[in-house]
Amino acid sequence: MKKRILIVRTSSLGDLVHMLPAISDIATNVPGVQIDWIVEEGFAEIPAWHPAVHEVIKVAHRRWRKHWWAAQTRAERAALRDKLKSRQYDIVLDMQALMKSVWLVRQTNGLRHGLDRHSAREPLASFFYDVKHSVNFWQPAVIRQRQLAAAAFGYTYAGEPDFGLRAITDGVRIQPYAVIMPSASRDDKLWPQADWHKVFARLGEHGLALRLLAGNEAETRRAQALAAGVAGAEVLPRMNLNGIAGVLAAARLMVGLDSGLTHLSAGLGRPTIGIYKASTPVRTPLEGPSYTASLGERGNAPSAETVLSAVEQALAYQDPALAAAEEHSGLEIQPDALFNASGGPGEGA
Repeated sequence: MKKRILIVRTSSLGDLVHMLPAISDIATNVPGVQIDWIVEEGFAEIPAWHPAVHEVIKVAHRRWRKHWWAAQTRAERAALRDKLKSRQYDIVLDMQALMKSVWLVRQTNGLRHGLDRHSAREPLASFFYDVKHSVNFWQPAVIRQRQLAAAAFGYTYAGEPDFGLRAITDGVRIQPYAVIMPSASRDDKLWPQADWHKVFARLGEHGLALRLLAGNEAETRRAQALAAGVAGAEVLPRMNLNGIAGVLAAARLMVGLDSGLTHLSAGLGRPTIGIYKASTPVRTPLEGPSYTASLGERGNAPSAETVLSAVEQALAYQDPALAAAEEHSGLEIQPDALFNASGGPGEGA
């Protein structure tokens, strides 16, 4: 008999990427499991990429809160409530522990698991769970999520994180370009233009073209200003997450600010360098099966020299994806075909 599980984690992009190894652990350790996942509509591709996820249930908090009492919003909220009330789950696991996720959990049928008040980001959320778990707060998010899932389902996880993204990476041939993410959700995360240009010059010396990502008009203008006059630099049009994932999967490496797309690159197994300036890598370091470097700290951005050193290490890394591409040279992705994909969020977490 299948064990029906509902995962509640709606956002943000990087946080959802950090969730994927816990989903792999559940699928490995819970026999006959069927996993549904509630997620913000703009990030619905992420759980859909994982082969163990049965159904993605969309919520639209970000859109609804702008017009909470509009007739369409009320109708959509009612439809979601009816869908959740019609399902019986063995376990409902809130892996976000915020009052906005509790609002969803309270509409479900099933034994409700979540973090205790000492572990939750919003302690009040813990009062709405039937079973509460203690997970140390100050540790990497991937480990934290794996520990919470293991506690909820009574197993001990083992091995390196498995992001379950082979549907994107299988058969991809690595191309001679670097992806650059010079924007993030907050302006205080930005890195100086002169430092970016030093990195661009070094990547050019290695024969790599540059593909700059941008998710909105302001980010596009910033990327265009950075790319101006740089040979081989191209600012990509806004794409949906499927298109961006394809571009990242075929990149030689990525250098980006602490954004959701940088974390996605690491999860896809690409050599990835993250620049931290207004956030700490203690809780959200880059995690993935290839080379990663999480550089800087809140209030202390890494120097250009530090990033350049990481670039050299990333390029010297014996990348399994490159070896696979050489062995299966007939399998090739054409990233240019993906650059025309439109819609969806391109911003960071």
